Amino acid sequence: MKNWSFEIEKRPNEITEQLESELGSIGGFVFDRKNQTTFSFRKRILYAWYIAFQNWTIVKGKLSNDPTENTTQVNISFRQHFLVRLILYTHIIFGSVFILVLFTTIDEPPTYILGGLIMVLGAIIWTATKKKFKKDAEKYKGLITETLGL
Repeated sequence: MKNWSFEIEKRPNEITEQLESELGSIGGFVFDRKNQTTFSFRKRILYAWYIAFQNWTIVKGKLSNDPTENTTQVNISFRQHFLVRLILYTHIIFGSVFILVLFTTIDEPPTYILGGLIMVLGAIIWTATKKKFKKDAEKYKGLITETLGL
């Protein structure tokens, strides 16, 4: 999870309307506005196998209004999609359990190699998801900055 905060001289409903209209015009985004002070958006996927390419980052925002100064504090958090974390943890746990079972039952080197490969695959997926998450967070920051005119 990564957090980002800034202050802007607009009202909360103006900010959410501006983000919703801009993301709607771009297309491919799902924008959820729970009430006037919270929102979230993510890229929409059309097919299940696109989860590995597009829908990795969810953006959640909270708006705090200061009526005396006519400014709004915007707190945004970037999170990885649950399924991406599930895939990562499944690989690491499956590889660890596989090696643990092999240590207790079979003493064949090819089975150790298979368990090790599963764990290495989990580590590779982990580093790839961290890089993609950082890159996606920067893209979303740029999109929000451009949309709100910061």
